Amino acid sequence: MSLPARMRLVDHGSGGGPEVLKVIDAEVPEIGAGEVLIAVQAAGVNRPDVAQRAGSYPPPKGASPHLGLEVSGRIAAVGQGVTEWKVGEAVCALVNGGGYADYVSAPAGQVLPVPTGLDWVQAAALPETYFTVWANVFERGGLKASDCILIHGGSSGIGVTAIQLAKAWGATVYCTVGTPEKAQACRGFGADAAIDYRQQDFLVEVQRLTEGRGVDLILDMVGGTYVEKNLRLLAVEGRLVQIAFLQRSRIELDLMPIMIKRLTVTGSTMRPRSAADKAGLAQALRQEVWPLLEQGRVLPHIHRVFPLEQAAQAHALMESSEHIGKIMLQVGSGTA
Repeated sequence: MSLPARMRLVDHGSGGGPEVLKVIDAEVPEIGAGEVLIAVQAAGVNRPDVAQRAGSYPPPKGASPHLGLEVSGRIAAVGQGVTEWKVGEAVCALVNGGGYADYVSAPAGQVLPVPTGLDWVQAAALPETYFTVWANVFERGGLKASDCILIHGGSSGIGVTAIQLAKAWGATVYCTVGTPEKAQACRGFGADAAIDYRQQDFLVEVQRLTEGRGVDLILDMVGGTYVEKNLRLLAVEGRLVQIAFLQRSRIELDLMPIMIKRLTVTGSTMRPRSAADKAGLAQALRQEVWPLLEQGRVLPHIHRVFPLEQAAQAHALMESSEHIGKIMLQVGSGTA
């Protein structure tokens, strides 16, 4: 594959609102040993991108300073020591930044094949949410088929993925949402109940649904006032997994339920994890989840696709929280 010297890249300058995002001319990135270069066809827009652009989520040491954490495309070049991928193969990848571009580098272990039957946009919608859900719901949260799980932010990309995978595992799934339309959508994705937190107190509603037992696992990206309610809602031996704080992270609360009910409170972020950790997650996804995608039992839900040049509009939509599922950028024009 012939490589150009220059490419398009979305730059966020010194940060600010969505309007700071501009497409600039940049050098095609070089790759090191153990890396591949991907000619990008589509890229996902995620909350960490928005937070980084706004200045509240700086990239970890050694990561690209540019936006974009998940892509799909074709392998354009392979670095020294890479034997599992060949030039021209159709892939999707969790990248360490720089995905809003024509080309991006990725550690080879964080690359996965495009599942049979999915197009470029669907494939690019997978890595960030599926890596995150697998790591937190299944590895940290230990979801079992007999469990009942509560997923906050059910209509987000993470939420939609968590609902579908939890149902595929046989769990009972409840979620919280902000509108009746989102509630209806989440029930369509498989949720047994979707609670509109603007109309109902989710604490009261989940206690009613579980007849006072509570839930075994909670996936929370809100924090703040939700944390104490989460602890009250967990059943004996329940697990709370925190993956973000849309509200505040500093709170005062009663921790006695942790002792009385033998609860586990944990959480994680994806971007700072090592390449080895992410490669392990990729292997688990390929074995456990990719067959479900190819069977159509779970699929990403695409809310809207913007051309690369309209990254600012994509970020504005993300900040509005009016979307259901994934917001995507179309970069290339090829077919998978």
